[in-house]
Parts: sequence; structure tokens; C-alpha cells
Amino acid sequence: MQFVLTGFSHNAGLRVFGFEGVAADRTRTKFSVSADIALSRRHGIRVQELPLMCLRFLEQHDTAGEKRNLMFAEEDMCVYASNCAAAREAAQRKRSSRRPPRNVATRTEWQYPQQRP
Repeated sequence: MQFVLTGFSHNAGLRVFGFEGVAADRTRTKFSVSADIALSRRHGIRVQELPLMCLRFLEQHDTAGEKRNLMFAEEDMCVYASNCAAAREAAQRKRSSRRPPRNVATRTEWQYPQQRP
């Protein structure tokens, strides 16, 4: 099933994202995923990340059942935030692991070349 974001609304501190699930036979089913704005701020999740985060949550959730209104809970936000932190840390390690080549002259050698007799 593929999901299409149809919009969002605010409801008592929650941002509710509306999705339509499109099955292989082109039938459409409405879904909604709610995310608590205060919890997202507490875990360092930006508001811009919420729609895609809720889409991924919906894709991983079993949508075959009767449940059409889902809640992105605090445990899910913790997992998402820790995954993002691990990715940032890995990128930082990758950037800091680069070293200059060994044959590079030191600054004083190229800045003040020695005269040869």
C-alpha cells in the first residue's frame, strides 16, 4: 500500500496528519497519524520532520486491521531521535577521520623557502 499526505490539522497540542492509503486495486482508505508537538520539541525533532516521520511510521505499521487513527507515541519519538543522533555522530566521525597527506610541507617550509647553495 502506498500513502499520500492529504494535509494536517491541530487538535489540543497534537498535529494530526491525514493520509490516504492507495491499495494495488486503486481503492483508497483514510488514515491519520497524531504527533504531540511538545514531545517532539522535547526530543529535538523539528516540526518540518514530522510529516515524513509519520509517513514512515504508517508504512511500518500494520494497516490491514480496523485501526485507522494512529498515535506516534513518545517511545517512537525516542527511537527516531536516537537514530538521528547516531547518524549525526557517524557523519561527524567520518568528517573528522580525514587526515592530511604525510608528504605535505610544513607551513614554515613553504612560507620561507630555504636558499640552496
